[in-house]
Amino acid sequence: MSADKLAVLGAGAMGSKIAQRMHAFGSGSILTNLDGRSLATRERAAQAGMVDVPYADIVSQATHILSIVPTKEAFAVAELVATASRSAGLLRPLVYIDCNAVGPPTMLELAKVFEGTSITVIDGSIIGLPPTDTVNPGLYLSAEKKNGQELDDTVALTKKYGLNPFALKGDGASIGAASAVKMAHSGIVKGLIGLFNTMILSAERTSPATADALLHALDISQPTLVDRVVDLVPASISKAYRHIYEMQEVGNFVGGEEQQTFKGIEALYRNLAKANEEGSRDCDVLRDFAEAAKRLRTGQ
Repeated sequence: MSADKLAVLGAGAMGSKIAQRMHAFGSGSILTNLDGRSLATRERAAQAGMVDVPYADIVSQATHILSIVPTKEAFAVAELVATASRSAGLLRPLVYIDCNAVGPPTMLELAKVFEGTSITVIDGSIIGLPPTDTVNPGLYLSAEKKNGQELDDTVALTKKYGLNPFALKGDGASIGAASAVKMAHSGIVKGLIGLFNTMILSAERTSPATADALLHALDISQPTLVDRVVDLVPASISKAYRHIYEMQEVGNFVGGEEQQTFKGIEALYRNLAKANEEGSRDCDVLRDFAEAAKRLRTGQ
């Protein structure tokens, strides 16, 4: 039997699918903690091979912990693990891989939570859709130079259990480097989605005819963007609440005057999350535009 024992903290869409893939590749049961979580989350976790245990059991049994939670929860989860470790007087090695959408400054502060413990921190970021039979997102990993062996071991372990790891090495590839990949990628992808939504809503507020003409113009000049509207805009409505804090982190990562760009996109996602809660017409406008784009691209 393998001596590896994995824990995944966070049983959302990504965390549960990551756990399910590792379980399918022979990891054995995946430890997690579901305190305060809904029945739906508990059922999703069980289907993924995850077992709910206290944090004390996680730090006493796990060899590697992957944290995959919403951005705003990353610090709190790290503190729970560090506190459990100190309470247990943990002395054996344990690797904590923070896979959350935080920027390099936040990641550096988060790593300090584990100072004085036997826990090695690996900076991680997951890019791509949750795993399926045909999709396997990238897992980007970096660590302090002194923890090069732990980084190599983590790459080997996650690859063994079906994930798609990529180690960042070389000059500057320390804690924060993998988080920077996530920030740059999120700034491009979720920033682009935010720009889509802003311009669609602005056109519609001028007139429905303006929005129709915008779609026509995009189809003539940028047809690949129309395809992205079809794929990305509708899904962004229910995910808007998650992107608020992520855009804060992206803005801090960018800094300078350019940071203001992402403050605007953060506001867009904040307003969209509120609109989704209230059933606002803005959500219908975005869905209708994406549906019209789909009909245009498929010739229906």
